[in-house]
Amino acid sequence: MRTNGVFLFVCFIIVLTFSSFVNIEENKPSKKFVVVLDAGHGGKDPGNLGNGYREKDIALKIVLAVGKELEKNPNIKVIYTRKTDVFVDLFVRGKIANKANADLFVSIHCDSHTSQAYGAGTFVLGTHRNQTNFEVAKKENSVIFLEDDYEKNYAGFDPNSPESVMSILLSQEEYLDQSIQLAGLIQNNFANKLKRKNRKVKQAGFIVLHQTVMPSVLVELGFLTNKREGAYLNSKAGQNEMSIAIRDAILEYKNTIDKNVTDFNSIAENDQPIQEIANNVKFKVQIAASSKELDTKPYNFKGLETISRQKEGNLYKYFYGNTISYEDAKTLEEEAKKKGYTTCFIVAYKDEKKIPLIDALKSTAN
Repeated sequence: MRTNGVFLFVCFIIVLTFSSFVNIEENKPSKKFVVVLDAGHGGKDPGNLGNGYREKDIALKIVLAVGKELEKNPNIKVIYTRKTDVFVDLFVRGKIANKANADLFVSIHCDSHTSQAYGAGTFVLGTHRNQTNFEVAKKENSVIFLEDDYEKNYAGFDPNSPESVMSILLSQEEYLDQSIQLAGLIQNNFANKLKRKNRKVKQAGFIVLHQTVMPSVLVELGFLTNKREGAYLNSKAGQNEMSIAIRDAILEYKNTIDKNVTDFNSIAENDQPIQEIANNVKFKVQIAASSKELDTKPYNFKGLETISRQKEGNLYKYFYGNTISYEDAKTLEEEAKKKGYTTCFIVAYKDEKKIPLIDALKSTAN
C-alpha cells in the first residue's frame, strides 16, 4: 500500500513538473512589434510657419494620435522620440530607434513652398530624382545647424551640398524594399481614403532616415503654406483623419509581415522535410535594393561573392548566391547576416521568373 502511495506521489510530481514547463513555454512573451514615431522639429526649432501655423506642434499632435491608436494593439510597442515640445538632435532620434531594435521608424513633418502647392507625400532615403526633392530634404536637414557639435556628430555633412547628401545613401539600401512598401501603404490611404492630392512615394537624402537601421519613412503631411491645406492640418478633424490613415498603413504593413511568417512556419513545420528541387526553382538571398547600379564585385558587398543584380522598375536588386536547395539558401542567408545584412531574406525563382517563396516551398514539400 505504501509502495502504491510512493508511486502515485512520484507520478504527481512528474505531471506537475511537466505542466509547469508547458505553462512557462505558453506564457513566454513573444517579441512585440516596435514602432518608433518621430515628431519633426520641436523646442527652439519650430519647423515651417506657413500661414502662422507651427509645424512642430502639428507633427507632435499627429504623432501622439497615431501612437495612442497603435498602443491599443497589445502586440505593438510604441516609442516616441519626443512627446513634448523639446528639441531633439537628428542623430539622437536615430539612436533612440536603433537602441530599441525597432521594426519601423516613421518621421512626421509638414511641408512649405513659396506657391500654393498642396498634397501629401512620403519619402524614403534615396537618390534625389530632381531639384525639388533635394530642396525638401535640404529644408529638413538644415536643422542640424541648430545642434551643438553638429560637425562632429555628422562628420562634416553639408545639407546644402548634393554631393554630401549623396554620400549618405548606401547605409539604408538593405531596408529600401520594406521602406517603399510602408510608404506606398501610407500614400494609398492618403490618396484613396482621404482624397488628398497624391504627391507619391519619393526618394531623397533625409539625414534623420540615414541614422536608422530599420525600414524608415518620412511623411510630409501637406503644405502649411497652402491656406486650405494648412487650415485642414491645423484642425482637429484633419489631424484625426491623417493619424488614422498612418495608423492603418502601419497595421497593414505589420499584418503582411505576420502573414508571411505564419505561412512560412506552416510549411517549415510540415512533418516531411523540404526536398531538393527538380522543377526549375532556385533560391537566392536578397541583400539590398538601390536606385544605383553597382558593380557586383565583393568590395561593394562586404566581401560577399556570387552577387547578381536585377532591375525591377526604378530599382536595382542585389542577390547573394544561387542554389536549388532551400537548406543551402538558409545557410547563405546566415552568412549574409553575419556580414551585416541583417534584414536580408530568401527569394525564389522558377524558370528565371520570381515567384512567392511560399509557393516554392509548397512545391518542394513531399
